Amino acid sequence: MPFVKVWIHFVWSTKNRQPFLTGEIRQKVFGHIRENAREKQIHLDFINGYTDHVHCLISLGTDQTLEKIMQLIKGESSFWINKNRLCSTKFEWQDEYFAVGVCESMLENARKYIANQEIHHRTKSFDDEFEEFLKRAGFQKLKDTKD
Repeated sequence: MPFVKVWIHFVWSTKNRQPFLTGEIRQKVFGHIRENAREKQIHLDFINGYTDHVHCLISLGTDQTLEKIMQLIKGESSFWINKNRLCSTKFEWQDEYFAVGVCESMLENARKYIANQEIHHRTKSFDDEFEEFLKRAGFQKLKDTKD
């Protein structure tokens, strides 16, 4: 039996950053994502977000890939949101997502950051947050790579 512990901080947004995840809808969606993850044997340690995006802290299993986890979470949850008519128009997630490894010693910091999304976004937009994530993780801007 292999012993694996790989922590990933995932971030993704609603299509066109539409603020669909308000109040009670957000809690229903996050509750459903938690339940779906449990059923699919995805170890979702922490979830939170804001009106237009989601943060998840997940420990990968030995047979799981980033792409597979995102497909199982995003695809199923958008289907569920639409089936239950939680939004007045068709709900979709943005195709892209951000994923970065989290060191075991930084797990509590990641949990606190995810937990404080409402406070955090009083002063910072999702675009600014996403740009900050990309810089901190060492990704170049897409427009910089076209040269």
